[in-house]
Amino acid sequence: MGETLVFTAPRTIQAEAYDEKPLQPDEVRLATLYSGISAGTQLTAYRGTNPMVSKRRNPESNLFEARTDYAPLYPIKGCWAYEEVGKVVEAGSGVTTIRIGDIVYGAWGHKSTHVTNEAYAREHRLPEGLDPVVGIYSQMGAIALNAVLDANIHVGETVAVFGQGVPGQIAAQLVRLNGGSVIVVDVDDYRLDVARKLGADIVLNSGSCDAAKEIKKLTGNRGADVAIDFSGFYPALHEAIRSCAYNGRVVSAGFYQGEGAGLYLGEEFHHNRIQVICSQIGGIAPELSHRWDRLRLEKTVFRLVQEGKLRLQELITHVVPFRDGKRAYQMLDQRTEPGLQVVLAFDQAT
Repeated sequence: MGETLVFTAPRTIQAEAYDEKPLQPDEVRLATLYSGISAGTQLTAYRGTNPMVSKRRNPESNLFEARTDYAPLYPIKGCWAYEEVGKVVEAGSGVTTIRIGDIVYGAWGHKSTHVTNEAYAREHRLPEGLDPVVGIYSQMGAIALNAVLDANIHVGETVAVFGQGVPGQIAAQLVRLNGGSVIVVDVDDYRLDVARKLGADIVLNSGSCDAAKEIKKLTGNRGADVAIDFSGFYPALHEAIRSCAYNGRVVSAGFYQGEGAGLYLGEEFHHNRIQVICSQIGGIAPELSHRWDRLRLEKTVFRLVQEGKLRLQELITHVVPFRDGKRAYQMLDQRTEPGLQVVLAFDQAT
């Protein structure tokens, strides 16, 4: 029997058992070692603020439509988790390229086991020498790198990164690797302190200053060449727009909820000709899509970790037993403790 976490309703989470299915000849079974909690998408499902609660994306038109004719969103098995890493514990009779004990990363939810085919496992083996827990960053690392690619940064440019949660922290490091100087903005001093330790050039607490004005001062009133917003809050997106240079670019990489209150598009956006583009992990910038894909994003992140250029383990602030998942979500939701990446550890990881 396996075990999975389930959102049965907003802010209601429980563990459920499931039957293990027999393997097909080309399949392997993974025993999950670690599963990361996303403080963005997963928390919106936990809180019931995700647009999918009341709407559904039409697969043909890509339009969001009222969910009246569809089944309700809850229960959500696996809690929409997408930061997992596991160990191969069983292989089908036809598997030849995967060994028992291989470490495989991917996205399969907060559950104790997962079955996948040999080809997927082979492509998603964690590079040797990395701590298995680093495997949870295949999604967050790819999201951050994708946003930096969308930002089209050039050597010597100033980049403002709004929101210093996990993807914002990773993006700030990648900006510096890309030749830009980075100004990070958040309202949380704990997160800003982590960003400073990981190499941010300048940190600004937007709760105690006018971040856009400070960025203008720091750049001789030019403004940031590019701003990347990971905050998921409309007022922060507006500040990112305000902070940019004339003809600057804002990469909107956060997951926003509800109506766009706090955006004043008749001001800096309009008069300073600011370009706002969406960065979403479902796609790559069209001009790069012939060279980059999701797998290359993931492998690049892990290579940078191997080379000591990207520091990810330092973002892990809590490792919680899988069966204490309810407590972990409550802590993130209520912010009872300062933290960044929260990880659920399964029995085989301890």
